[in-house]
Amino acid sequence: MAAVAGMTGFTGVTGVTGGEGSPAPVRVLIVDDDALVRAGLSMILGGAPELRVVGEAADGDQVPAAVAACAPDVVLMDIRMPRVDGLAATEALRALPRPPEVLVLTTFDADDQVLRALRAGAAGFLLKDTPPAEIVRAVCRVAAGEATLSPTVTRQLIRHVTAAEPAGGDPRRDRARRLLAGLSEREREVALALGRGRTNAEISAELFMSVATVKAYVSRLLTKLDLNNRVQVAILVHDAEL
Repeated sequence: MAAVAGMTGFTGVTGVTGGEGSPAPVRVLIVDDDALVRAGLSMILGGAPELRVVGEAADGDQVPAAVAACAPDVVLMDIRMPRVDGLAATEALRALPRPPEVLVLTTFDADDQVLRALRAGAAGFLLKDTPPAEIVRAVCRVAAGEATLSPTVTRQLIRHVTAAEPAGGDPRRDRARRLLAGLSEREREVALALGRGRTNAEISAELFMSVATVKAYVSRLLTKLDLNNRVQVAILVHDAEL
């Protein structure tokens, strides 16, 4: 596996296809301004046979070129970077016709920025002290279309952010309630389950439907609500204070 570097400052690697007859590994781009963090993540992810680190970038302004050159399935994105932060980079990526999934890296004191990143279209977030095995599982889940969303931590973050919102009329809450009011009863049940951080399997058990049916409902919700992923559905539910 050979490293290649372009004029834009990001680093990519070649020779990362799966072996003959084996499924292609999940292609991961690491974006962080700390070289030690990038090196550590590259070692963790590179040791998992189901993942391949296809490139690294040191700032958000390098992300578009890195994505175009490396074609990642998942971008592991830091929030705080000197020139273009992870929030702006995530918004730019999610506006692409076929964007990679974005998994945000953060420290716990960046909770307000985490919520903004999820609103921008990130599929979830990880704390930087997450155990290596959990990081690998999280990347795989995101690549498979599942959100990496800890119900406990997410509710804690959302409570922290919304606690500072003024009482009385809340345009965001009102908009969320209007959108959810347009759902069928079953769609609403699935949306509320997503708001509680449930997985497809958990929703299947709770609502007595097959996992395939749950996936169909989730896809329908994303289309109907004009959202990017299930995390944004969860945030919409919390915005509605349901």
